[in-house]
Amino acid sequence: MPVLPTCVWEDLDFRRPWMSSPPPSSCCAPLSQLEFRSQTVFISGFRNRIQLLCCVTIPLIHLFDRRKDHQCQAFVRRVIRSHLFQIIMISTVSLNAFLTVLWTSYKIRYRLYRVFEISEIIFVSICTSEFAMKVYVDPIDYWKDGYNMLDVFILIIIFIPYLLRKIKGKHYPYHNIAEGIQSLRILKLIPYSRGIRTLIIAVGQTVYTVASVLTLLFVLMYIFAILGFCLFGIVENGDLNNWGSLALSFFTLFSLATVDGWTNLQEQLDMRNFTLSRVFTIAFILLASFIFLNMFVGVMIMHTEDSIKKFERELKLERQVTLMEEKQVILKRQQEEVDRLMKTQSNVGKSFSELVEDFKKTLRHTDPMVLDDFGTSLPFIDVYLSTLDNQDNTVNKLQELYYEIVNVLCLMLEDLPKEKSQSLQRLEKK
Repeated sequence: MPVLPTCVWEDLDFRRPWMSSPPPSSCCAPLSQLEFRSQTVFISGFRNRIQLLCCVTIPLIHLFDRRKDHQCQAFVRRVIRSHLFQIIMISTVSLNAFLTVLWTSYKIRYRLYRVFEISEIIFVSICTSEFAMKVYVDPIDYWKDGYNMLDVFILIIIFIPYLLRKIKGKHYPYHNIAEGIQSLRILKLIPYSRGIRTLIIAVGQTVYTVASVLTLLFVLMYIFAILGFCLFGIVENGDLNNWGSLALSFFTLFSLATVDGWTNLQEQLDMRNFTLSRVFTIAFILLASFIFLNMFVGVMIMHTEDSIKKFERELKLERQVTLMEEKQVILKRQQEEVDRLMKTQSNVGKSFSELVEDFKKTLRHTDPMVLDDFGTSLPFIDVYLSTLDNQDNTVNKLQELYYEIVNVLCLMLEDLPKEKSQSLQRLEKK
């Protein structure tokens, strides 16, 4: 058994502060010494257990870290994360869902029996291969992802009919249930769709709020169920089919909450001359349908909008990161070209300016160029264009003011006396 170095255990001091020194003089009685020894023995035993646990777990950790197939692991990881692999999985699941729809027709099932068998074998093989590849890439962290656990659950569902045929035979009475739950295979599309994952996150965030709303709705239905049973479930002249028991009252109230066939329920009560039946029905529909159900829908919409906004922010951030990476690649390539020009200058004997001119001649208008100058940045261009727009607006306003001033002066000249106008004309002639 491997033993850890002593320096490791010196850092793991599990003793209490007062145990690093002898017990005080006031605790010199035999009972106190016995307690001190028992505690020391307990701590030393606990320390030995920790040492044994570390000696067992550390080799296991090193066992997983000693993988010698890093290149193969990296290759399989790239395959799993590639866009082509995702397209293959989405196409496979979608095709299997379409064939499942065709399988529900007995005529098509009889005609294409071999096609269904071959497609089933291919689908199971692809799903099993995907599971094996993901476990091979990351055998520990694979089980920490909820979507991976969903894939494992679906894989177990896929193998249930085969196990039942082998163990119980083809005529097992519950075999149709195992075939019916195969419709859950389409859930394998969830890990490959970010939009669906966003909606699932939104639904998960509404669990506590929706639970509160449903609890209030259940309390409301409980109160009205008791009232309905006492008012309309009497034996003599009551509506026993709808209000004869508490369970029937709950089911009737659920129909009223969904506003499904509530007029027929009210007609049954009106036929028995219950005077408070209409007030009871209208009050419950207003509270349950127009308030609680709309509250439920509002909560779902709010959380869905928040999740969609978060998803859009993540997409925007990813685009910015991708743009920065592309910019860095272009800058690196330009720097390499400049370094190559500098090396060429030392070998050929030309000046750097001459090499730059030769380099400019090789450029095309389609070549991407990243310029860090402030005058060529997008924010500066945006501000500059907005400044030009403001300047044009200012010039237009000044022209309008100029036209108004000229109009006012013309009106003033028209209102002057004729003598003053003649004197003005003489002055103009002089």
